[in-house]
Amino acid sequence: MPPRAAPLSPDTLARFVAIVGERHAVIDPAEQAAYLEEPRGLYHGATPVVLRPGSTEEVAEILRLATALGVPVVPQGGNTGLVGGQIPHDGEILLSLKRLDRIREIDPASSTMTAEAGVVLQAAQNAAAAVDRLFPLSLGAEGSCTIGGNLSTNAGGTAALAYGVARDLVLGLEVVLPDGRVWHGLNKLKKDNTGYDLKHLFMGAEGTLGVITAAVLKLFPAPKAVETAFVAVGSPEAALALFGLAQGRAGASLTSFELMARICLDMALRHGTGLRDPLTTPSPWYVLIELSSGARDGLRDLLEQTLELALEQDLVTDAVMAESLEHRAAFWRLREFVSDAQRYEGGSIKQDVSVPVAAVPDFIRAASAAVAKLIPGCRPVPFGHLGDGNIHFNVSQPVGADKAAFLARWDAISDAVFAEVLSRGGSISAEHGIGVMKRDYLPRIKDPVALDLMRSFKQVLDPAGILNPGKVV
Repeated sequence: MPPRAAPLSPDTLARFVAIVGERHAVIDPAEQAAYLEEPRGLYHGATPVVLRPGSTEEVAEILRLATALGVPVVPQGGNTGLVGGQIPHDGEILLSLKRLDRIREIDPASSTMTAEAGVVLQAAQNAAAAVDRLFPLSLGAEGSCTIGGNLSTNAGGTAALAYGVARDLVLGLEVVLPDGRVWHGLNKLKKDNTGYDLKHLFMGAEGTLGVITAAVLKLFPAPKAVETAFVAVGSPEAALALFGLAQGRAGASLTSFELMARICLDMALRHGTGLRDPLTTPSPWYVLIELSSGARDGLRDLLEQTLELALEQDLVTDAVMAESLEHRAAFWRLREFVSDAQRYEGGSIKQDVSVPVAAVPDFIRAASAAVAKLIPGCRPVPFGHLGDGNIHFNVSQPVGADKAAFLARWDAISDAVFAEVLSRGGSISAEHGIGVMKRDYLPRIKDPVALDLMRSFKQVLDPAGILNPGKVV
């Protein structure tokens, strides 16, 4: 654990405030509150000041001064992270990137967008759509998460099956290093063999090696047709077989394939406003499947034929296809509310993990049995991106149980789930990152050479240890 940051003297605080101006330095604790608690309420921070720079140059000046004085700094985007990586736990300065919110350029000919770190993901999506392009990164927090945070945590989301994760959607970066130097790596080139590909050091590093201030993002042709179906299946094994069938028939047109247990729908329907069960008869499991294509015709027939074949093979018990944009949106609202719905059910211990796609059914079964043995009556709530092996394996408290006592078993539940993940060659963090929540697991599960290299990079780039201390490594 890093030592608690020393209190800033009035003179030192004034020097930092002068960089951004008093209007953009938040010192009042009441005004700081929105920056200091993450969405689940698990982590609460403290800071002498929230600095809100409006340019890359101001970020560089802040870090230059911080390194010279040995003052630790925690970068933050939209504050939607779920592992505590964006919270100043030990009194560090908080560096909010929200004011860096310009889309500097959209280049349809190159299919690129240059966006600053504080651009909200949904704004980037909308800007791409305005020029008939698609920026495919999509996740539940897209209305508030930011591009810088997405890249720093290597976000995944519902379209990773077809387009990859955040790091796959970037051609170039602009990064401020801890000593205040700026790496100007904003190129649009798909081919550049002039040495090490440095951008991959900073994506997924959670702000421990440098502060991403802008990125060149890849855009794709906007789909001319999208078809979506909500499908009932009897088991994860049937869902996996359906995935193989759909992938074989649709190929690259298969853009999302989401798995949900019935308990996910029960919770969402209980607590969500305006949500409806898409099918008349309950099923143990469901799949939300989506196809997208640049061709206007034929996609609906392809999905219908795929589902008919799946019915013939007893992979599917029922299905409904979206008849309108509103119908499609209703399917997705149901899927996206699953995570929020769990907070109304008491304590929830949440894990974001991945295993090889073929191992998903066995993992869900084994992990469910393991947590039930630890806490009889607990309720596993598995759902997620079956197409890329990323399962959100969440566990809700037994009905009527004491919430605090249940949450006190977080580490025991995590140990049990991670054991099943690792025995199948999986990862304990698929898209949320490490932060502080999973930091202490790394020495136990990471290849020692890989961990040594990570620490070496940190030492070379941030020898003073001022940037997001105590996170990741």
